[in-house]
Amino acid sequence: MSDSVSRREWLKTVGLVGAGALVTPDALQLPASLAGKVAVTSSVDAALRHAPGNIVDLVSTSDIFIPPKGNGFQKFSFDFPEPSVAFGDYTFGFLVFTSENTYGLDRSAMKVTGNGDALTIVCDRFVWAGGQQTAPGHLTASLRRTGATIEWDAVVEMEMPVKSVTTIVRSVPRGHVSFGASGFRDPRDNEMLAGYAFGAGDLNGPGGSMTTPLLMIQTASDVFYVSALDNHMRPKRFYLAPGETSYRVEAVYEHDAWREDKRVSVPTWRLGRAATEQDATALHMQHIEKTFGLKSWETRTDVPAWMRNLAMVTTLHGMHYTGYMFNDFAKMLEILRWMATQIPGDRVLVFLPAWDGRYYWDYPTYKVSDRMGGEAGFHRLIDEGHKLGFRMMPMYGTNAANTKLPVWPKIASAVTKKIDGNVYNLDWVDWNNDRHGDGWLAYMNLGADAWREHLEGRIADMIARYNVDAYFLDIVGGHVNSTNGDMHEGTRRLVENLRAKYPQVACVGEMPYDALHGFIPMFQVGLGPLWSKYSHAYQHLSSPAPGRGSSGVHESGFGHFNPDTLSLSPNSIPTLQVVDDTFTKHRDVMTEIIQRAKQRAGIV
Repeated sequence: MSDSVSRREWLKTVGLVGAGALVTPDALQLPASLAGKVAVTSSVDAALRHAPGNIVDLVSTSDIFIPPKGNGFQKFSFDFPEPSVAFGDYTFGFLVFTSENTYGLDRSAMKVTGNGDALTIVCDRFVWAGGQQTAPGHLTASLRRTGATIEWDAVVEMEMPVKSVTTIVRSVPRGHVSFGASGFRDPRDNEMLAGYAFGAGDLNGPGGSMTTPLLMIQTASDVFYVSALDNHMRPKRFYLAPGETSYRVEAVYEHDAWREDKRVSVPTWRLGRAATEQDATALHMQHIEKTFGLKSWETRTDVPAWMRNLAMVTTLHGMHYTGYMFNDFAKMLEILRWMATQIPGDRVLVFLPAWDGRYYWDYPTYKVSDRMGGEAGFHRLIDEGHKLGFRMMPMYGTNAANTKLPVWPKIASAVTKKIDGNVYNLDWVDWNNDRHGDGWLAYMNLGADAWREHLEGRIADMIARYNVDAYFLDIVGGHVNSTNGDMHEGTRRLVENLRAKYPQVACVGEMPYDALHGFIPMFQVGLGPLWSKYSHAYQHLSSPAPGRGSSGVHESGFGHFNPDTLSLSPNSIPTLQVVDDTFTKHRDVMTEIIQRAKQRAGIV
């Protein structure tokens, strides 16, 4: 503060003298004698900076470590204006993104009205080029406070389609951090980035992935949280940059890629303090349950009776990408006949990855492999398995298609394109071990009719032809915000269409994000206590098999087999992986795992 203006003069001017007094934005119209002499920088004392409605002239580097003290993320190499408005114990600023640039609020075009319980921020012009240029546009943000809880939303209008809108929140306390209701960790002085869901479509990027859009920070006395209250499944990101005592937090909303809207309503965000992480999570989950129709496992209507009664899952690996055969249909049936002597078949789900030929290479033809035994062999496996009581589940790739196969031209229009228009390829796997990620797989979007109709047709054909009990959707949690349709809605339509045709057939997915629990009752990953309320799970097909720890058809090679982790995980159904030598060399271990599964399920 200028030496020519005493603290008491300033307090008198803005009305803070007196216990509990609050500044109103109208009171912030200062006399000319005080103009330019009051707190407008990041060095303002906290009491003044937090006067409601005060516009604080901050920049992108204010109050954070520059250069970073720990691990950092890409950022501008100059100061980008971030004028922010004080409300509650924080300041709030906004950035707007199009496909071609970054825009901030023009400080001279901002107006704030309201009081300490509710503020409206209006800005009638944006800046770009670090504040050197201006652009037409409009932002209206509404902030509301109830005690320690603040909710806000915004409407943005520009002359070009809006890609995403970021809220910048400062004075966020430092502490141990949790993304997506996962465990807390000490980030030290590192910057952090996490995206919802599937890394917000950047799974292989530098940040983490969230299954639900919730940020929590454990302080010495409570839990600070930021929760997205969107009523649709859309990408969100949290980015945290540390300073000496606080974080600069970015809460990023990414708009629907297929819409190209020039006027975007940013859904509500909520910020607050809770006594415990359980309290903060419960507040968030109230919204998630209502929005996406999550039901408890006990009350779900899409869980068949046999699924409620499962004691074990067995993964019978088929054909590797290279064509190497782990188990053909005849060998699978031999294994099931033996297994039926060890455990009642009706207590076991038989998972069949790579039943259709070369793993992933033959996606998305989805026809029975001749080399593995052909249609007659597959019919015999399913029919005889049913006679033994087993439930049978083949595997499908939710979003994988080989561009080299004849079917490709019919579905090519459904390839996923990210919000900037770049094609999203499934190119992160080295299938052939030439030490290079292979690029023949396209990542497909169920939000596009061509792909959804193709996949739905192939699954329906297999159900009708072979009477399988369930179907497995690989990478079903791999949500990407695509320009050619809503991937989440397409996934929901696929599952609900198949359920309407075949209500007795269950859907199982690989990994979930929160909204998927609304219509998929079982997944192939451990869910933890929070998500086990809604769905059940078993172990991933790549879990090491007895013996050398082969991952079977999966690309991960070998791991360390541990029978305890396969049979005693509290949140997963025991899962027995069967590769090429499991039945011939490690039947004693199979027997032990089966006995533990029976014991866990109370089977005498």
